[in-house]
Amino acid sequence: MPSSVSPFSLIDVPGGTPLLGHLSAFKHAPLETMSAWWRRHGDALRFRLGPKTLHLFSHPDLAEELFVQQADRFMKVYDPRRPTGLALVLGNGLVTSSGEVWKRHRRIIQPIFHRSRMAAMADRMAQVGEQRIAAWGHCGREPVNIADEMMQLTLEVISQTMFTTSMAQHINQLRHALRVSLKYAFDSLHNPLRLPAWMPTPRNREFRSVMQFMDGLIYGLLAERRRSEAKHDDLLDLLLQARDEETGAGLTDQELRDEALTIFAAGHGTTANALAWTWYLLATHPEAKARFHEEVERVLQGRTPNVDDLQHLPYTRAVFEESLRLYPPVPVLQRKAATKTTVGGLPLPEGALVFVGIYNLHRHPAFWTDPDRFLPERWLNGERPTARYAYLPFGAGPRACVGIHFASVEGPLLLALIGRRYDLQLAQEVVEPEFFVTLRPKGGIRMTLQPRRVPVVSSV
Repeated sequence: MPSSVSPFSLIDVPGGTPLLGHLSAFKHAPLETMSAWWRRHGDALRFRLGPKTLHLFSHPDLAEELFVQQADRFMKVYDPRRPTGLALVLGNGLVTSSGEVWKRHRRIIQPIFHRSRMAAMADRMAQVGEQRIAAWGHCGREPVNIADEMMQLTLEVISQTMFTTSMAQHINQLRHALRVSLKYAFDSLHNPLRLPAWMPTPRNREFRSVMQFMDGLIYGLLAERRRSEAKHDDLLDLLLQARDEETGAGLTDQELRDEALTIFAAGHGTTANALAWTWYLLATHPEAKARFHEEVERVLQGRTPNVDDLQHLPYTRAVFEESLRLYPPVPVLQRKAATKTTVGGLPLPEGALVFVGIYNLHRHPAFWTDPDRFLPERWLNGERPTARYAYLPFGAGPRACVGIHFASVEGPLLLALIGRRYDLQLAQEVVEPEFFVTLRPKGGIRMTLQPRRVPVVSSV
């Protein structure tokens, strides 16, 4: 039961204006603003964005109550009757749905991402990675935007693992469509001044155009797969075959579209940004990078990694986990109170909007030693935060990310695959984070790709 006596004090963030509240500072730099508020005012805050009042919670105990102990009292913000945010793009898929719809979809989709399926997926990930980095030989010494490269790589990985087909011919159009649609969705959620979607503004027309393209692509793949009797053993096959264990019913075409697009959009952007931040952290910490390269070279001996290698690459996995800590792909999670309740003893009215600051949790000085330092060793030495819910790169509770096993294989595997062939060196002085649906490097990260000597593996 929620506590009636609160160990927390709910602080109203000062500095808001009568009409807009804190909208100006939030729109300009949402992540930096929320981080600064937390460091200055504490773990439980209240602020306003225009007419909306929001709460910012940045303590593991508050996160545990929201995501685990009171998971049934807090729902996603999205309303399918009046979609805003990601629901405008992803429809009523796992990320956006609530209630019985979400429970049914979760029952159907959870088994698809079971850990046991990841070995076969890992082979496809490695194959795509080899094909992608083979093209890097043409880059010479010119810097590349590694954030863009990781986005293209993970787009191909999710294309091959989900659809057993390359999206290379659509890659630029897809990236543009995702960028436009997700920006539109992000702005719709927190901008009370936006114009209605039915108005024929240039931005609304562009949004509808990119959505038509993505819908056509997904529905076309679904129709082709239904016509064909060939089996691919990919994620789309698994989605088509999946049945609700309680009713025996599968997903409708609309539901398949929503879930396929959800997996596709969520399954590449988060990992791409995590990988980009990891290369940045390694490039700015030479000792860690040297240890990473030594481990990869010693274990792989120049060959392509597979899923079994990951258990022998503990430092590589630690590097990825530490990167997820400092730059969590989803730095803020939002919930809405379905009923009047209390969290940490703090009263919340029905409909209260709550942000859980994952970025803040991961840098909380009460739960992490040297919280702002990149220290992969912390994951090897048995150090864990003193609170279980101080590290939540994949969320927690019933709505934790369904793709956790997929990402936990893909990230370290691609790091090892690339690290055995290249030394990535920073080619710009300043890299800034930007909260745009996910936490990405603003403007990308320019890096040079220095080839490494690959040991010759004997075939004897």
